[in-house]
Amino acid sequence: MTRITTRPCPLRTSEMLRQGGVHPVLARIYAARGLLDVRELSSELAALIPPGGLRHIDAAASFLADAIAAGKRMTIVADYDCDGATACATALRGLRMMGANVDYIVPDRVVHGYGLTPEIVDLAAREKSPDIIVTVDNGIASVEGVIEANRRGIDVVVTDHHLPGDLLPPARVIVNPNQPECGFPSKHLAGVGVVFYVLLALRAELRRRGVFDAQTQPKLDSLLDLVALGTVADVVRLDANNRILVAQGIKRMRAGRMHPGVAALFRVAGREGRSASPFDLGFALGPRLNAAGRLDDMSLGIECLLTDDPGRAWAIAQQLNDINLKRREIEADMQDTALLHLDSFEPASSSTISVFDAGWHQGVIGIVASRLKEKFFRPTITFAPGNEGWIKGSGRSIPGFHLRDALDLVSKRVPGLIDKFGGHAMAAGLSIRAEHFDTFSQAFEAVGSAWLTQAQLERIVETDGPLEDEYYSTQFIEQLDAQVWGQGFAPPVFCDEFRVLSQRILKERHLKLQLEKNGRRYDAIWFGHTASLADRARVAFRLDANEYNGVTKVQLLVEHAESA
Repeated sequence: MTRITTRPCPLRTSEMLRQGGVHPVLARIYAARGLLDVRELSSELAALIPPGGLRHIDAAASFLADAIAAGKRMTIVADYDCDGATACATALRGLRMMGANVDYIVPDRVVHGYGLTPEIVDLAAREKSPDIIVTVDNGIASVEGVIEANRRGIDVVVTDHHLPGDLLPPARVIVNPNQPECGFPSKHLAGVGVVFYVLLALRAELRRRGVFDAQTQPKLDSLLDLVALGTVADVVRLDANNRILVAQGIKRMRAGRMHPGVAALFRVAGREGRSASPFDLGFALGPRLNAAGRLDDMSLGIECLLTDDPGRAWAIAQQLNDINLKRREIEADMQDTALLHLDSFEPASSSTISVFDAGWHQGVIGIVASRLKEKFFRPTITFAPGNEGWIKGSGRSIPGFHLRDALDLVSKRVPGLIDKFGGHAMAAGLSIRAEHFDTFSQAFEAVGSAWLTQAQLERIVETDGPLEDEYYSTQFIEQLDAQVWGQGFAPPVFCDEFRVLSQRILKERHLKLQLEKNGRRYDAIWFGHTASLADRARVAFRLDANEYNGVTKVQLLVEHAESA
């Protein structure tokens, strides 16, 4: 079931924003998203929360500054998703600007598993013989790996944003806004955001030591295209602080000041850097980078972001594009299989979904979980075979159901059932024995049925209510596009009643509509939907500027519609 609702909008706040000079419709939209003050809209770097609020960041800066001065060898251990790849490239480029001797290594999803495992420490020691390992976008749960590094005399600096378990790893320094007693006001930095902050603190420390002054210091803002890409692709909440990082990165992209690899990803995806949007980063660039870590080797994605040679960047971007096409084929097959498994699935009697297939690829289960969650609107975990009788699960959740906490409860209720797990509210991963799949499904369903109400299992399309006729314009769309929308700061969706003048099916997959309200006609399209609408419909839609034959017209992108 899907319901259209209108977000409550505190009138007093929206009136204050309007008096502060905000466009009247935007004032209403911002107030409905909890924005209280015009200052939260600032996208200037000066408005970033200063690094000092991150627990232990000064210790990390001073430890890394000492290491650079002593010429110590550092190795970055990255995660194999887009946040991990951008975090690795940001760390490498940033540390090298400051004079560090630094290299990197990426775990293979299938061989090494996730995070800084003892196996990865062993690999790093053999291949790179580092004095220091710096983790990016992982490490907060790597207790055994850090113990192994310490045993070999390697210091570990953990930079991560995932939620910690009960035990923190015995690292030299941990910088993570989500570690206990960290008072940093934004808990939503992505892995790449945490690394960027560590670099800011390190640069300040090197200034204090007289290594640089304000004129000679490295320009870290040149890394913001990478920070923006990783932040959007990792679907962290775009709070005021993350919106600044993303807005600054997008501003650089639109001005053509981006790394060759990012420019090549735009080109291979058929998108324009000069009109870059968070949507491009999340749905065009991110998946192409992620595909390498899913099917192949993420060092290809990192290499793309590290090269300064446009020709090399373009060659790698084309490889990444090919891998992504292969990923899509595998995903489509897995999705078909999943729907066969769920043939007898009865949404009315189930609050969760768990599916396992022996033929699945563990690099793609997360995307399949995501698609099934969208289709059935249930917390979903999909499992693929791992090594020697283990299976690996990747889960995606719905609002109001904290996935990591749910797995924590399952592991406490059935001790020994889950080998390892980690993640956050909306996404998590775990491994169990193949023979325990049914036990797990039942235990997970028990938590789901206890925690979720019937109302939470209804899909809600939240809208910002009707839009006045004069704002169905490309000028207003430009004003909307000037803001960074995304996770936790949802793009505006309006809702109104229209007469349906005509409707036809496009390419067997989409519904093309002509709608009318107050004597004005609008083109509309509902992607991925083919069932026809009644003559009068209540439509939830986003505004889109559609360019065709050199003419730009307003088109409505339908999110949902019901009979009026």
